[in-house]
Amino acid sequence: MEGGRIIVAVGAVITHPEKGVLMVRHVPEREGYWKGKWICPGGKLDVGEAIRDGIVREVREETHLEISIKKMLEPFERIVVDDDGKTGLHVIYIDCIAEMVDGELTPDDDVGEAEWFTEQELESRWDELHADTQILMRIAGLV
Repeated sequence: MEGGRIIVAVGAVITHPEKGVLMVRHVPEREGYWKGKWICPGGKLDVGEAIRDGIVREVREETHLEISIKKMLEPFERIVVDDDGKTGLHVIYIDCIAEMVDGELTPDDDVGEAEWFTEQELESRWDELHADTQILMRIAGLV
């Protein structure tokens, strides 16, 4: 885990009328807080980068898709404290609802997997989603 600083994470809940919502999962070799769980495409905002630009860049890097941002969502945060009571990770999530406008879904090397989850799959595979992604799905009104 990364400690000692605040991470601003930007991402997108990408929806498709027939396919559902896009989820990605990092390759097993990649360690970290999100390991092994399905999450929405996104990543760290770069210094000096506008939020919307960061969202579009991260989605493009992870999925090779171009998106159109439809609505910004309420930000939320996660503070992870280790066994010694020290903050091990502090993430502020800034996400949007977006739709795919171009490209062919191709997971990047560090992502490994990408799948569209229908409304039914969101429910049946709920435990496969990261806890923070579950929060995001509620904020986005998808569950």
